[in-house]
Amino acid sequence: MVDTKTKLGPFQFQNVVMNAAGVRSFTTEELDKLVQSQAGGVIAKSTSQTFEQGNQAPRYADTDLGSIHSMGLPREGLSYYLDAALKQQDQVSKPLFLSVNGKNRDDNLAMLQQINASHFKGITELMLASPYSPQISLGYRVNDMDALLKDVFSFFTKPLGVKLPPYFDEDLFDQVAAVLNRYPLLYVNCISGLPNGLVINPHTETVMLRPQHGFGNIGGQYVKPTALANVRAFYKRLDPKIQIIGTGGVQTGEDLFEHILCGASVVQVGTALSKEGPHIFGRLTRELETIMRQKGYEHIDDFKGKLKTLD
Repeated sequence: MVDTKTKLGPFQFQNVVMNAAGVRSFTTEELDKLVQSQAGGVIAKSTSQTFEQGNQAPRYADTDLGSIHSMGLPREGLSYYLDAALKQQDQVSKPLFLSVNGKNRDDNLAMLQQINASHFKGITELMLASPYSPQISLGYRVNDMDALLKDVFSFFTKPLGVKLPPYFDEDLFDQVAAVLNRYPLLYVNCISGLPNGLVINPHTETVMLRPQHGFGNIGGQYVKPTALANVRAFYKRLDPKIQIIGTGGVQTGEDLFEHILCGASVVQVGTALSKEGPHIFGRLTRELETIMRQKGYEHIDDFKGKLKTLD
């Protein structure tokens, strides 16, 4: 019997795959559809304290290998998503996540204080990556990231994970892991996507997006090798108590398998979910189960993190 259940700390997931923050999770109607789907968990849109309109359209475009977007973080405020989670949490068995992505340090701390004081029983994710610019991503400013996490864990007592930008340098992997290992994090989420991509329509000879002169965040198949590298790098460096969520380039069960092989305990899907809709979770799970049967694996832990090298 093949079993795709998994765990993050004490949280049990009936399925290893779930949505990525921001994808089909803007409204309570979209969140309800995710809750009713075969997703193992559900994470709400990354939020700030107040409603934000986001950038002018066109701000998202699908491509053959993925997507590009410069959404400008359109979202409801924290209270909207927190209230929705409080209503859902006693009615569903799957873990619920809130995602915090404030405009600044004080915004993040205020939201985390609000969550900590609430009756929310799920998992909170703190975004440490700007989806648009490496220059303003907290995840690249190691000392600032350390200072923020120190402030957060001076009062925050609920389960917390962080979402990281993509890293490309071995020394930075070491530095970031050293900081993260100082704190009682439930998980790290790798990765947020590749910033400052550009996609062109050759027929019109124009960029695909209106904001930022066409520059935007790249998702989909383009980012899978980078996502896998980050999952693997942090799996090897982090305290085993800190688990990994893998995000990036997932559109088949084989992609799920590779993320888990690199060390992911849970895998999130973004661009493919946007294109295909919530029924994707059932398809991906069936494809993963087929791979596991072919390889003789019964449980996720049978192959999680067991990537082989050619040494």
